[in-house]
Amino acid sequence: MTVAVKRVYDPPAASDGMRVLVDRLWPRGLSKIRAKVDEWFKDLAPSDELRKWFHEHPAEFEAFRKRYLKELAHPEAVDQLDVLHRLADENKRLSLLFAYSDRKHNNAVVLKDLLDGKRKPPTGTGPAAIGAVRQRRAARRPR
Repeated sequence: MTVAVKRVYDPPAASDGMRVLVDRLWPRGLSKIRAKVDEWFKDLAPSDELRKWFHEHPAEFEAFRKRYLKELAHPEAVDQLDVLHRLADENKRLSLLFAYSDRKHNNAVVLKDLLDGKRKPPTGTGPAAIGAVRQRRAARRPR
């Protein structure tokens, strides 16, 4: 599995593989036909509050990353993150699409790190959190 991070405004290429938009809002001025998006995971995008904060504080990427990882621990995000992991496992190439102008500091980069196993979202502590982690791992195992 190869995961790429690509701006949604860049022209689609055959080498993109499956194209997954990971923004909450549809990109301005871009038609769905021209974007060639295969999946759109709105619940994996940062909250409106965090997105607006990051746009006001672009130099605070590490703080954004920490806050975003906490948001990814919410149930609706965990479900879509599991689906994203499955898509990454099932496809040779997966391109995470974003609209933000900074190519190195955006939510798609954080998601790529998660898929590559570099970072994991916080899962909490205690028996309930451990059980939830085991269930997610079991669901991702090939049968």
